[in-house]
Amino acid sequence: MTTETITSEKSEGKVVALFGEVLADVFPDQSILGGAPFNVARHLKAFGLHPVIITRTGNDALRDDLLKEMNRLGLDVSGVQRDSNYPTGQVKVHLEDAGHRFEIMQDQAYDHIHAGMTHMMTLSLKPELAYFGTLAQRGMESRLALDKFLSAVRCPRFLDINLRKPWYNKHTIRRSLLRSDIVKMNEDELDIVAKYFKLNGETLQASALNLFRQFGLQQLLVTSGESGAWQINQKKELIKTEPVQLAQPLVDTVGAGDAFAAVFIIGLLSHWPAFVTLQRANQFAAALCTVRGGAPQQLDFYTPFKQEWN
Repeated sequence: MTTETITSEKSEGKVVALFGEVLADVFPDQSILGGAPFNVARHLKAFGLHPVIITRTGNDALRDDLLKEMNRLGLDVSGVQRDSNYPTGQVKVHLEDAGHRFEIMQDQAYDHIHAGMTHMMTLSLKPELAYFGTLAQRGMESRLALDKFLSAVRCPRFLDINLRKPWYNKHTIRRSLLRSDIVKMNEDELDIVAKYFKLNGETLQASALNLFRQFGLQQLLVTSGESGAWQINQKKELIKTEPVQLAQPLVDTVGAGDAFAAVFIIGLLSHWPAFVTLQRANQFAAALCTVRGGAPQQLDFYTPFKQEWN
């Protein structure tokens, strides 16, 4: 991708900077690119925003695959660092009698995101929203890079909590919550986080309100799978959206949370009303569950949503 292409794309939509892992789910017969920041970025781009992923890959075939796919999707590649010592992130998928078992490999390139390069890139972007998660904080170098990333932005910070055993701990979650404005998690993750900080209430909503107050959040989003989603807003009001009746059979739920996060970000930056944003994020996440994998391969998947949402 040329510099001219990147510049012209940047003018098309609002810039969202996404920090974290890009990785490949390695099956016995194929590799599928993923990682929450990558999935979110794909959706943002399809809806007309300008996402920039700040990540690090190895100097290997998976990097080549990633850049090829990003070019196909029209994604800005300027934030993708290259590492000569560590491989592009992988999750090995083991097929067993009980189903799939996922093994997140240790010491991958995204554990070594360069702090200086990250700082300079972030300063040049001037994003309107900064997105980060928890998995990419397991390596010390990437934690330092995240510090630089967050110190350089002057915009809302969106924390997408993705708890993947054994790659999280109380300290990482506390640091993340203290540096975020908007937090998204599912109900299971809410239960874990509330127990960590002894904030459990009689209901999940009460636990969420305790968490909201403890960390001075602006918004807390909680996904409930097939039951819908809900949030606590700046006024500490509870907003709910109902389950979505799928028009097609459910295929899998991979990437549903990433789809929800992407549309919520779009609604936030587009100034949609709070309930509309929550409803559309839930609607899109449910629709994604009718296709295989974390993102649709065909961009016409997005067309009905863009037409309906204008």
